Amino acid sequence: MQVIKKIDELREILKPYRKEGKTIGLIPTMGFLHKGHASLIKKAVEHNDIVVVSDFVNPIQFGPNEDLEAYPRDIEADSKLCEEIGADFIFNPDPSEMYHDKKAFVDIEGLSDNLCGAKRPGHFRGVCTVCTKLFNIVGPDRAYFGQKDAQQLAIIKKLVLDLNIPVEIIPVPIVREDDGLAMSSRNTYLNKEERKAALCLSKAIFEGKKMAADGYEVDRVLDKMTEIIKAESLAKIDYISAVNLETIEDVKTFNQDTLVALAVYIGKTKLIDNFIYRV
Repeated sequence: MQVIKKIDELREILKPYRKEGKTIGLIPTMGFLHKGHASLIKKAVEHNDIVVVSDFVNPIQFGPNEDLEAYPRDIEADSKLCEEIGADFIFNPDPSEMYHDKKAFVDIEGLSDNLCGAKRPGHFRGVCTVCTKLFNIVGPDRAYFGQKDAQQLAIIKKLVLDLNIPVEIIPVPIVREDDGLAMSSRNTYLNKEERKAALCLSKAIFEGKKMAADGYEVDRVLDKMTEIIKAESLAKIDYISAVNLETIEDVKTFNQDTLVALAVYIGKTKLIDNFIYRV
């Protein structure tokens, strides 16, 4: 397993594999890898001959008051995890390698106007830009994204469709801790009390999913989820919404594939979670 810092070096290394007809899987990450990332890597190893994990904290998807400098990084631990699972390469460029003084951006309309996109202007422009660059650099046959970031997943699917990028996007289910909390690099920000309080997210998700399956309407489901979150004194709701899974537009009934998503601050840490209701 090799860590590569330069774009040209990675391209040259991958050329012979591509000529031999070997398949390449890509897992775009911001590093500080956990079991959720591990599930993406395992899936990629199962599906492909060569697996590349990008390990890059992308500065252009952070807003002015967000946690770019504080975002956790540990390339040594990331390398160990990738090697144990069977990844072949980690792409760990410096920001100056990925971006120059004058930047070209890739943006998407509509799908980024709701949920996290509404709260973080420019965030998904940064995501679309870096993913487009990674697709161009690596040239993967398949790319793997976690369902926890469901809006991002919908946007990336639309991106590759509209820009005719020849990569198959593979969604991978949410991985949870034993107590139900969705795995996230930001969980490390939580102190002991906040970590316990954060369980209100998964509690709300599990109850909402059960109610939707039992035939309750959207408003009743969202009201109950809101009630559960508000019962936790350390929690502050950013949003709790039900949207069309593909268009990310608000819905009032469960008569289409629906994403029910929430974002909640536990102390100063913003966490997200979701479930999908399918017709």
